[in-house]
Amino acid sequence: MRRRPALALAVVAWTGAAVAAEPAAGEAPFGLAWGAVDRVDAPSMVDREANLTGLYYFHDRPLASGPDTVEVVLVVCREQGLQQVVWVGRPLHGPAYATARETIRRDGVRRYGEPRPGPVPGSLEWPAGRTVLATRTMPDGTSELVMSASGPDYAACSESHRAATGHPADAHVADLLGKGVP
Repeated sequence: MRRRPALALAVVAWTGAAVAAEPAAGEAPFGLAWGAVDRVDAPSMVDREANLTGLYYFHDRPLASGPDTVEVVLVVCREQGLQQVVWVGRPLHGPAYATARETIRRDGVRRYGEPRPGPVPGSLEWPAGRTVLATRTMPDGTSELVMSASGPDYAACSESHRAATGHPADAHVADLLGKGVP
């Protein structure tokens, strides 16, 4: 996939300042299932690179139509099916940003236990949930929360992507965040 600074490859739906209902075992966010994809809503845009297909849903489409959602990206791997969901929240600043981040952090703790520091500065990671919460700083000084949830076969998908392109699948989320994540 071409690298897009304003786009990504995320996690749970966020309505208001709360995270959507917890997925059951084997379920991906938004009521989807990890693995083979037989039907999804029409995306706003499709992008492909090697073994990855990114289905981008902007605010005008289902999955991303919540009031605090800017974008949702489904990453579908050729062999493993759906293996990543990325959610990007609307730009926030000050107390609204702090409240939204803390609400999501608390929900992550409830679901998966205490997080550890994530792959980029200021990010949080819940290994048990294969979930990361990070922040993207916008040019106007606001911040967008970005969540990424990965399926059980994401590592194999990413390794296939690395073999074909020279970079892991996570490089696309790193581009979204504007950080040099290996």
